[in-house]
Amino acid sequence: LLLPWKRFHPSQINASVKLGGLYVQSNIFATEARRMGYDEAVFLNLEDRISEGPGENILIVNGRTVKTNAKEESVLEGITRSTALELAEALGYKAEVGPITVEEFLNADEAFFTGTAAEITPITKVTDSRDRSLGQNDWKVYLIGEGRPGRITMELSRLYAGIVRGRVPEYEHWLTYAYDSVEEARRTLNAKPLGIAKGALTRY
Repeated sequence: LLLPWKRFHPSQINASVKLGGLYVQSNIFATEARRMGYDEAVFLNLEDRISEGPGENILIVNGRTVKTNAKEESVLEGITRSTALELAEALGYKAEVGPITVEEFLNADEAFFTGTAAEITPITKVTDSRDRSLGQNDWKVYLIGEGRPGRITMELSRLYAGIVRGRVPEYEHWLTYAYDSVEEARRTLNAKPLGIAKGALTRY
């Protein structure tokens, strides 16, 4: 759900770090979207451009270019966002950072959220609720691309899922051990060099 409300502006507060107070706004926006039956909210910034989701960054795909916005656009530059851009380049796509207009977002070939919990989640349909003089049934609905998860989005999603589960050897250096107990960690670390273990987590 594309909301008419605005994200905090970088001139008002430093959004480049995670601040607990900022999540109040995120929770209010997300609750409103879900109360009306939508999966997630999309925020605008004070310039009426695309900002982010309640706990996710937004990336779009046009042709072979994967694009997201920068902190100047009222976003927290997430680790998963950076990872997605790095993986896009590794797969031979162009990665770009710059402002995203509403029109650019709604008319993109593909779009997706990134986040620690969201990982890489396709955006296939957006309802534009900016004009609150209209009833909910009159809000315009936009399909992103063909209205289903895009090819590049899913290519990135599969690669990311493989990496965080320790299945892609080239990215093993991104992983670190996860243990069932402190005692197990101590035993393992004392017994052999660092590497990949069962239940590995990402470097993040």
